[in-house]
Amino acid sequence: MGIYPLRVYADTSVFGGVFDEEFAEATRGFFDEVVQGRFRLVTSILVRNELAPAPERVREFARGALAEAEIVEVREASTALRAAYLAAGVVSERWRADALHVAVATVGSCCLIVSWNFRHHVSLDRIRRYCAVNALEGYPPIEIRTPAEVVQYEEDV
Repeated sequence: MGIYPLRVYADTSVFGGVFDEEFAEATRGFFDEVVQGRFRLVTSILVRNELAPAPERVREFARGALAEAEIVEVREASTALRAAYLAAGVVSERWRADALHVAVATVGSCCLIVSWNFRHHVSLDRIRRYCAVNALEGYPPIEIRTPAEVVQYEEDV
């Protein structure tokens, strides 16, 4: 049994990244690797709700990508873990939705979150603090990376 597919939670920013000039190539590469079976795409109703006001082309792309995704529930354990993140000051109350994404991915047994949210997710200090709270609460650490950091490039193969 290999290490693939990895259970990877994609937050809302990744779906919009497909149409962002700066992030499109890496984001499309990530979704290509989902189709190829390297990653098992996991997300939540939070992402669906946050995509509702997005431009039509983002929603259309997301509908296709989410058709094969595993949608994890926001369980009581997830909201409790979010509360622990907030109490520890990982993010402020204002960014509770961002903390909930991390909690849902953690409780949902994902090993990795992909995100273009540099302020509240892909930040070394925040990642370390999320992982510290996870350890205190009995959860494993979780990696948080950009799609550019997780895709395989030809020279890697």
